[in-house]
Amino acid sequence: MVLDSLGGSLRGALKKIASASRIDKQVVDEAVREIQRALLQADVNVKLVMNLSNRIRDRALSEKPAPGMNPREHVINIVYQELINLVGKSSPVTLEKQTIMLVGLQGSGKTTTAAKLATFFQRKGLRSAVVCADTFRAGAFDQLKALCEKQGVFFYGEKGNPDAPAVARRGLEASRKYDIVIVDTAGRHALEKDLIQEMMDIDAVVAADHKLLVMDAALGQQASEQAKAFNKAVGITGVIITKLDGTAKGGGAMSAVAETNSSVAFIGVGETPNDLERFEADRFISRLLGMGDIKTLIERAQETKVEEEVDVEALMRGKFTLKDMCKQMEAINKMGPLKQIMQMLPLGGMGLDLSDQEYQVTKDRLEKYRVIMSSMTEAELEDPKIITASRIKRISRGSGTPPELVRELLKSHKAMQKALKGMRGMNKMGMKRMMKKFGPMMGGGM
Repeated sequence: MVLDSLGGSLRGALKKIASASRIDKQVVDEAVREIQRALLQADVNVKLVMNLSNRIRDRALSEKPAPGMNPREHVINIVYQELINLVGKSSPVTLEKQTIMLVGLQGSGKTTTAAKLATFFQRKGLRSAVVCADTFRAGAFDQLKALCEKQGVFFYGEKGNPDAPAVARRGLEASRKYDIVIVDTAGRHALEKDLIQEMMDIDAVVAADHKLLVMDAALGQQASEQAKAFNKAVGITGVIITKLDGTAKGGGAMSAVAETNSSVAFIGVGETPNDLERFEADRFISRLLGMGDIKTLIERAQETKVEEEVDVEALMRGKFTLKDMCKQMEAINKMGPLKQIMQMLPLGGMGLDLSDQEYQVTKDRLEKYRVIMSSMTEAELEDPKIITASRIKRISRGSGTPPELVRELLKSHKAMQKALKGMRGMNKMGMKRMMKKFGPMMGGGM
């Protein structure tokens, strides 16, 4: 997941709260200390961490729970609210006709982000075009053109023409019929006066509805100064934080942006064209805390046209036969990496972490699983618990697969079923109660 280590540590703190026999100063102090450690390890500014800690402690010990909410749920809700305040508001990039200009540092992943952003809008049903106004970096034209062609996105560029403002102007003219026009500019440092002036000249030509700063999450707290500098030059309307899946400093970058007048618009969570998500603080924190993100899950199913194949209610019930598992996994694989999809589900105990091996249900493996299942009886498919060692040998011989692969299928099914069953309750709190109380927190009702 995004910020795996931070999410795991925060969920550990919430588990202690959820399992406490009573909420007192000692329990709150221990949870706050664990939250502090988690945020500091994620490179969040010390001052912000201390302010957040004090607010959680003061509210937890002074505020009375809302009607129908017990003290443990009350404290968990406070932590959730304060973490949302920490990462700041979301940038209002709407799903309508608009022009977007991308700016950023060299090496921030801006070129790939341009193609990802175009793909994001196309998944939403909007026609996208990308204009390459990066005339400074050798290879930018070819890279962006290849990325756009692969995703079926209209591309405009003028290879070898150093006049970036002129390229941007003609690119806008060529893209008039498209709903979304994304103008990619050269990567530059905030102190490079010539490139900053070029960026301002392009800005004057494009007159973009949104000017988004693309920033590498590995910058950590240094992101604050860069955001301020770019904002001063062109007046950025939002920030895209890339590579959140590959750094421990992501918390620093996100909180640093929140300190400025900017806000996070999108986050990059992987390397594939679909690994760019619109940032919404409540959804992000819900997933970070293991509370799920059913709204995004349903949106993803709709975008990939598998909403009829994916039975979300069945997922929420957490009861699967082997046949159900393979059917759902085939559909879910179309929606994106299994690990991302699983993290959109509100798992038991504030999030059940599966191993990377248990997440790797690839198309090839699913094909092997189907071969194995063809050698099972209907009773075995309906209730895998009856499959003994002798049955594994028989299934192995019948399917022509090693016994280890049969055991792997059973182990994957058991792990998935355990995770999904956890949605029925979150450490002594019934799932229905949790969804009723925290539904708005989780990004939408059920």
